[in-house]
Amino acid sequence: MAEGGHDHSKKCKMGIVVDGLGRLDRALSLENYLGNLVSIPSDEARVGEIKMMALNQVADVVHKCVEGAKEEHFLGLIDWVELHRPKQIVAKVYFKESNDEATVVVSSGQRFIVSEMDFGGGRPDFGSYYFPWGGQTGYVMPMQSISREGDWVVFMHLPEKHLDLVEKEASHVFRPVTPAYLKFRDDY
Repeated sequence: MAEGGHDHSKKCKMGIVVDGLGRLDRALSLENYLGNLVSIPSDEARVGEIKMMALNQVADVVHKCVEGAKEEHFLGLIDWVELHRPKQIVAKVYFKESNDEATVVVSSGQRFIVSEMDFGGGRPDFGSYYFPWGGQTGYVMPMQSISREGDWVVFMHLPEKHLDLVEKEASHVFRPVTPAYLKFRDDY
């Protein structure tokens, strides 16, 4: 995101979706709880700052952001939601400000195991998280490939200039998803 930015004073924001159920003490009673417990801790930095960092320094910033989502964070989140419901809430990272270069939310498809689903027609050939939601915040969502053992499919909903940068700089890592890659049959 920063690499595609030319104004070094603009900010890049990143939110990381964190599953809270796995971070709570198992002794806590969740018997009356139904649903997901996720939070999107986020951080930001100026384009110029990010461009000066080595990749491992950027990774350290991301790790610190995620590490902040500990048990007490999620317990506070539960209390806050209980106090404010049924009002709708949206994570702060989804609001783009005028001084933002780009904002992206990164999630993980580890728990959405498409290869184990069967709605009566057999195992699917492809599963997708993609949804056109109309916001300005991008998202990156990796999930295990159904078609190829050990591969990952990474869904990216980003501005075109950032997608172009991924194709240019990381074509050795990412390849486009094609019908041949997905092993689609001719009888579809």
